[in-house]
Amino acid sequence: MSPRSEFLAGIKDLLPSTPGIVMFSVVVGVAAAGAGVSVMAAAMMGLLVFAGSAQLVAFQLVAAGVPVLVILLSVLIINLRLVMYSISVAPYFRYLPLKWKALLAHMLTDQVYAFTVLHFEGRPDSRHKHWYTLGAGLTLGVPWVIAGVAGFLLGASIPRSWSLDFTLALTFIGLVAPAVKDRGTLAAALTAGVVVVAAAALPMRLGLITAALAGMAAGAWAERWKTR
Repeated sequence: MSPRSEFLAGIKDLLPSTPGIVMFSVVVGVAAAGAGVSVMAAAMMGLLVFAGSAQLVAFQLVAAGVPVLVILLSVLIINLRLVMYSISVAPYFRYLPLKWKALLAHMLTDQVYAFTVLHFEGRPDSRHKHWYTLGAGLTLGVPWVIAGVAGFLLGASIPRSWSLDFTLALTFIGLVAPAVKDRGTLAAALTAGVVVVAAAALPMRLGLITAALAGMAAGAWAERWKTR
């Protein structure tokens, strides 16, 4: 596939995820307004951090008057899963120059990672597959920043009773379903789902990391048992 066709494929695959991302970004924008930060700070955080759960927690901590060091540490822990994503896709991008790697690493959100891995499985040797990730990242990144600013400007006019943050859960369900193809992925998904609920009370969002590690262990065990 050509760079153009890969780029358009990334856009096409991520478009269905855009509504959920937009709604969640609005929620983050509202949280930013409630934390008392400026609209420029909210916009720049959406552009530079580009991680919904981390931004939401950061704004909540800012509103609570938590020290900056604690906020930075919290955001770092929440985003540890992105390190696992990077390790997973690194072999596909090893031939790219540093500027490309830096750009794609910044765009490697949960949704972009999930679709990138599924797309690359069918074309591991394609020299233009990084354009797919770029198209996917821009498809979510541009609306993310715009919707975050819109949520900030709307502020308190959106009733809390709407609970728009439920759209994030729907987005992830849509990501997981196509990836469950065999016993290993099913075991990983079920285990991670059970653990993340059981570990929801852990501080610093450590339940997410715990569930991810448990899911990977369960998937590896299921594959090993199948081989035996």
